[in-house]
Amino acid sequence: MADIAMATGFILILIGIFGALTNRNMLRMIVGFVIASTGVNLVMVAVGYMRGRTAPILDDAVPVADAVTRIIDPLPQALVLTAIVIGLGVTALMLAFTYRLFVTKGTLDISKFRELKW
Repeated sequence: MADIAMATGFILILIGIFGALTNRNMLRMIVGFVIASTGVNLVMVAVGYMRGRTAPILDDAVPVADAVTRIIDPLPQALVLTAIVIGLGVTALMLAFTYRLFVTKGTLDISKFRELKW
């Protein structure tokens, strides 16, 4: 199961990077970045999964002495949750910049913005 999630994550990363690099429309580029970010999150969850272990909740079902060998490390899950929140903020910022560029220039085609090119 973890291998399928890992492969799916890498495929999403490749699709996202391809979409971000081949499109000239900024909204499509943002969607490519979001897809790649989702793939990275999926890969991090798949790396943190260990077969045969249980959730990191200590109760009567898992004695404290066996906790090290019977529970999954919660750190990758916490990192993915943090990455989701940061990704949401970055996506909102990219969309705000894109909206502002559309209002001022009237287009979303990135090849039309030539002011900062040398």
